[in-house]
Amino acid sequence: MNEVFAPARLGPLRLRNRIIKAATFEGRTPQALVSDALIDFHRAFAEGGVAMTTVAYCAVSPEGRTERRQLWMRPEAAPGLRRLADAVHGAGAAVSAQLGHAGPVANPASTRLPALAPSRRPNLLGMSMTRAATREDLERIVRAHGDAARVAAESGFDAVEIHLGHNYLASAFLSPRLNRRDDAYGGELSKRARLAREICRAVREAVGGRLAILAKLNMDDGVRGGLRPEESLQVAAWLEADGSLDALELTAGSSLLNPMYLFRGDAPVKEFAAAFRPPQRWGVRAMGGRFLRTYPYEDLYLLDQARAFRRALHLPLVLLGGVTGLETMNRAMAEGFDFVAMGRSLLKEPGLIDRIRQDPGVTSTCIHCNRCMPTIYRGTHCPIAQAGS
Repeated sequence: MNEVFAPARLGPLRLRNRIIKAATFEGRTPQALVSDALIDFHRAFAEGGVAMTTVAYCAVSPEGRTERRQLWMRPEAAPGLRRLADAVHGAGAAVSAQLGHAGPVANPASTRLPALAPSRRPNLLGMSMTRAATREDLERIVRAHGDAARVAAESGFDAVEIHLGHNYLASAFLSPRLNRRDDAYGGELSKRARLAREICRAVREAVGGRLAILAKLNMDDGVRGGLRPEESLQVAAWLEADGSLDALELTAGSSLLNPMYLFRGDAPVKEFAAAFRPPQRWGVRAMGGRFLRTYPYEDLYLLDQARAFRRALHLPLVLLGGVTGLETMNRAMAEGFDFVAMGRSLLKEPGLIDRIRQDPGVTSTCIHCNRCMPTIYRGTHCPIAQAGS
């Protein structure tokens, strides 16, 4: 059996293969709770052959949502989460909840709550200023991650993925550009990494070995003055030494400042503009090219940066970015990565993994146009697949 399709261990989990559906915001929680549409979304990937599907984005507190309809983890959410877990398990896969706090990426005009950040800065989404998180805020948010992990465990989930990337709150604390504090959470890297480490420890203490615990960590923010690979590697080494994680998923880019650094390929400025009403639509058309920069796509585009992490760490690693078929999966395994994560390819074709299993020559038909990105406002999907192209 090909190594990619052989069963694998992830902490306490035994997965049927080494392929994970990456967290891609679904836009299917209109009441900030699990919906039938969200269940159907994840059931499709499970039926299509992935080992585990990741529910994104499960906020740990009300102000930790990016917008008010986003799912947040509390007892009221548990019945729906249980139905979702049962549906995924019924199709033979495991399910993970991506836990995090949006921090400066939150839209306070939507959540009607302050957007928290390491330091005060403009929040263009809410046309306001973020509020610098207090020590009490941070202690509450650390506890909230543990509480959210318990909700996931009690709802039948198999894993949680702690979001330490994309300049959401924990990632913003890691960033020298965004973190201008002079207290125990700012300044030198060990202090900027304190929040991330405390969050991971809190989750481990909350659920012990009941769930697999992953974290999604930026290797590079992709912005001037942001977190760079050499600092990220040190953070990863500390997380490994802490013993809080079962695996690390490597990512890059900033939802706040440079999202296309993660996605690569075409920048869908026109489609993003169409998703807004005037005057925001006019602003996106005029300025969107500065925010949505274009980076050329290539298969396994994060591999070069990820190699340094693989050389330095013993922790199981998940390789993300440009995984399109068995050839790229095998390359990842040959480079020493333990799992691969796929996003856009599976949005295009949820049953892709079973097709690859049946025919090793099959590859994704995703063209990396990124027109799926603006669909997050009305239910994330591939518009090309939906059009039948």
